Amino acid sequence: MWSVDPRTGKPREQVAVEAATEDVDRSVRAAHEVRGALADRTVRAAFLRAAADLLQGAGERIVETADAETALGPVRLNGELARTTAQLRAFAEVVDEGSFLDIRIDLPDAGAIPPRPDLRRWKIPLGVVAVYAASNFPLAFSVPGGDTASALAAGCPVVIKAHPDHPATSELCASLLRGAAAQVGLPEDVVVLVHGFDAGVALVRHPLVAAAGFTGSVRGGRALFDAAAARPVPIPFHGELGSLNPVVLTPAAVDERAEEIGAGLAGSMTMGAGQFCTKPGFVLAPSGEAGDRFVGALAEALSDTEPAVMLDHRMRDHFVSGTDEMTRIPGVTAPVTPAAGGPHTVRAGFLTVDAKTLLDGEHPSLVQEVFGPVTVVARYASRTEITEVLSQVPGNLTATLHIGERDQDQDAAPLLAELTPLAGRVLVNGWPTGVAVAAAQHHGGPYPATTSTGTSVGATAIERWLRPVTYQSTPDHLLPPELRDGNPLGLPRH
Repeated sequence: MWSVDPRTGKPREQVAVEAATEDVDRSVRAAHEVRGALADRTVRAAFLRAAADLLQGAGERIVETADAETALGPVRLNGELARTTAQLRAFAEVVDEGSFLDIRIDLPDAGAIPPRPDLRRWKIPLGVVAVYAASNFPLAFSVPGGDTASALAAGCPVVIKAHPDHPATSELCASLLRGAAAQVGLPEDVVVLVHGFDAGVALVRHPLVAAAGFTGSVRGGRALFDAAAARPVPIPFHGELGSLNPVVLTPAAVDERAEEIGAGLAGSMTMGAGQFCTKPGFVLAPSGEAGDRFVGALAEALSDTEPAVMLDHRMRDHFVSGTDEMTRIPGVTAPVTPAAGGPHTVRAGFLTVDAKTLLDGEHPSLVQEVFGPVTVVARYASRTEITEVLSQVPGNLTATLHIGERDQDQDAAPLLAELTPLAGRVLVNGWPTGVAVAAAQHHGGPYPATTSTGTSVGATAIERWLRPVTYQSTPDHLLPPELRDGNPLGLPRH
């Protein structure tokens, strides 16, 4: 496995070798053997905090390495590192607090119909979790990212399949996580790293892997999802595959602040070279003078952006060829043409099309995610066209509604209701790039945004790696301490 500089396309250094099937088997078995070491919640919380401290302490080296492999820049990567360490510490607090165990106790009642025995329910870790690192977030959604942090918080060891776009960063972060484990007295094999395409397939098929978390493309994610379901014993596969993130602009919104919305969209869709999973890739804007002002403001803002380096040359080439095909669709215009900016870069742009052109369903690429700095603006002539176009939009991580002060509740509420079934997070008068790590956050959505109803961001991400167990009529001394009479551990219980 070679580390490659996306700014030049040239190899930097050989970092590792691709894992063979027998290597994956050894890795999974090693993680499985030490799963019991994570049973102590106090040690788990200390481990997560130690990992955050070590990552923070090595911040300069991590950012330098990640920038050399991703071209995301020190400012972005320092912010991502801060998010990653905060996420680890947040899950330590979740572990300490204990409500994720969802303890529920029903005392016996012989007079109930039917009679009720003593029932005590909580959640236990599934076992070894396979984590597939993302290309676009080398820290927050990769080796030390949310899937890893939440799985470890649940008490599950992880075997991580590194992304080939940042193998050196992956190795560095994995060594720090393993060092944190040793620091608190845990076996280092609670975190194991493997490389290679074949390793990813072997990992999801391994009989000792109990669940998987994935962030990537529809094609790759669906193949792994199908493999997880086809196993003799199927396992949960929590995959984030792709998202268009539609935006609806009301006539009142663009009439009142067309220029502000145009500039805001330009900033959101070009953030991280348009490689955020929450990039707004499709916009429904009204026809007419106010809509024209919005399009003009967007064109002006995008015309001022510099060429950007994407994560690798394969993605860059796919962006250039894909957007070129889209511009050739009849009825599509490009006020600012998305294109190559040079041998290693791309230029941001956007396409416009009449909403009615989309209604025949002959050009599905216009309502599918394109990785990179481009968005499609569909101009609608009536409220009915909004509904008809939204009916063709697939599931998403986010959906956004921009309204104006003159919009009445009876106008805005139905639009919000139409967007809600399409996404896991619905925004009003904002932009979807930027996903806060918070207890109420949900980063998921209907397929193909994700393959499950879980979230990969926020406190409830831990729920993906747990399963409930009920003990019935069990003597108190045989129960786990968490379920015993008197609540000796002081945990939240229902």
